[in-house]
Amino acid sequence: MLDLYGTSLSNRLLLGTARYPSPAILADAVRASRTEIVTVSLRRETAGTSKSGTFFELIRTLGVRVLPNTAGCHTVSEAVLTAKMAREVFATDWIKLEVIGNHDTLQPDVFGLVEAARILSGEGFKVFPYMTDDLVVAERLLEAGCAVLMPWCAPIGSAMGPINLSALRSMRAHFPDVPLIVDAGIGRPSHAATVMELGFDAVLLNTAVAGAGDPVAMAAAFAGAIEAGRSAHHAGLLEPRDMAIPSTPVIGKAVFS
Repeated sequence: MLDLYGTSLSNRLLLGTARYPSPAILADAVRASRTEIVTVSLRRETAGTSKSGTFFELIRTLGVRVLPNTAGCHTVSEAVLTAKMAREVFATDWIKLEVIGNHDTLQPDVFGLVEAARILSGEGFKVFPYMTDDLVVAERLLEAGCAVLMPWCAPIGSAMGPINLSALRSMRAHFPDVPLIVDAGIGRPSHAATVMELGFDAVLLNTAVAGAGDPVAMAAAFAGAIEAGRSAHHAGLLEPRDMAIPSTPVIGKAVFS
């Protein structure tokens, strides 16, 4: 079981809800993924409108836990305000915290992220920070009150997969008891399996499913890949070798002259 802020979960895939071809496909993809948590972006310009109300009602009917996020926020004050609005709308103190620092890569502003995390943690929020794979930033976020970390493996929506496996390995090794969820950059089920094989606890993704030719089938594929990666990690992976080793023993082999 995966424990996030005292909540036990049996599924290790967190799914975003943006950019699906239709609400019906979104609903079917969520069911196919077997996810127990979906992320939802609350934008101030749409909060409270009839359109957003219909969307939020659909999410509620899926029977999953909502993890609101502060997507699109570029300042600490904007992220904190959006988090407070999300708490009112969704009646949850969970928040996926994003403070974007670079327009091209959507890389987080780690300085603003730590500041916002400290403010929100002090006000009772359970913060899920979207961060880079930097160990020092991770330490600062834990000190700020976060009990979960969400490092990227590549820029949001890039589908490049894990571009720095060494950094991800280091993060897992340095924080063995902290729930680590890889967020952003996953493009294929094999990418998800790879990070789960490293020992990460879960994967959060959106574009790889929503942008697929068949989002429902892709959601199911990711669900299977994450389970396979997790099982492989616990089974004990064979490390790469720099020489060939025969799988069939040569001792006792018949010799013909």
